[in-house]
Amino acid sequence: MILAIALAPTVWLREDLPPRVETLALTYAPVALPDERRLAGQLGEFRLEKIWHLDSKHHGFGGFSALVPLADGRFMAFSDRGWQMAFSPPGEPEADPSLEPVLKQPQEVKANGDVEAATVDPETGKVWLGWESRNAISRLDADHRLERMEQLPQMADWGANSGPEAMTRLSDGRFVVLREGFSGLFEDRRHKALLFDDDPVLGGRGAEFIFAGPADYSPTDMAQLPDGRVLILMRKLLWPLPARFACLILIADPEAIKAGATWSGEVVARLSSALPVDNLEGLAITPGKADRATVWLISDDNGAAFQRTLLWKLSVDPARLPQASKKARDHGRTP
Repeated sequence: MILAIALAPTVWLREDLPPRVETLALTYAPVALPDERRLAGQLGEFRLEKIWHLDSKHHGFGGFSALVPLADGRFMAFSDRGWQMAFSPPGEPEADPSLEPVLKQPQEVKANGDVEAATVDPETGKVWLGWESRNAISRLDADHRLERMEQLPQMADWGANSGPEAMTRLSDGRFVVLREGFSGLFEDRRHKALLFDDDPVLGGRGAEFIFAGPADYSPTDMAQLPDGRVLILMRKLLWPLPARFACLILIADPEAIKAGATWSGEVVARLSSALPVDNLEGLAITPGKADRATVWLISDDNGAAFQRTLLWKLSVDPARLPQASKKARDHGRTP
């Protein structure tokens, strides 16, 4: 949402409102990839497999800010306008896509808006959403119907437009939530963050800590690798008109999180320059071939004519990533 405010002067470049279309008719157009030699210096151990431009005339399409994998092989993308889209990328198990409001009851529809974070329990299929506009977390059942929503007192001062932006459920049942808003301008950005021992909508308090991210970048999503570490997607606005972005992928160890301390990670990929980067906001991880993990990224087009909904597919062998554990613990200091 902070980014949306920064882009406000460009609203006159937003696409004209088309006739209301109810049919999804989702299309995937392959995007040409740069030469591998140009990628090596930016992606490190990551391999860029594919990029697609997703498009649809459906009035609810676009603005995707979070991404989770589903048990049936599909993905669910959530938008900052309160829509959820289930889809299957090319090469994955085929399934018809769907697009519907997150909150479906008539009394709930007006409350849709600004889902910025999502995470899933792969065993139960339950999904948790972070709502930036109200600093709340909700839980959906396996059929993606609302079970519960709580405005958390510990996020009450996170701001109306700078609240929970990245969230992940760890394999042991704990939850990590990072705020988009920050302190610090020319040094590392300091984001308020919470670590919950259990489901955050049950009313328990989370351990408060600080996430220190690279200067000029803010977290947009995060997900856990099979080895327990997490990847954190970071984004930077380079230029507002036309909007140009740079992104980073960090690796960090959640075992290094301590109440009252500062937690940080290590940059393992830089997404900029020769790469077709847009406003990448969603990140998901699925099992890949052999020992590799597949990393998926999706972008938020902000409803702008000069932006696109891009879906990235990368792969990486987690064993080849830096051993961030010790470094992260060294940064687990009291601020």
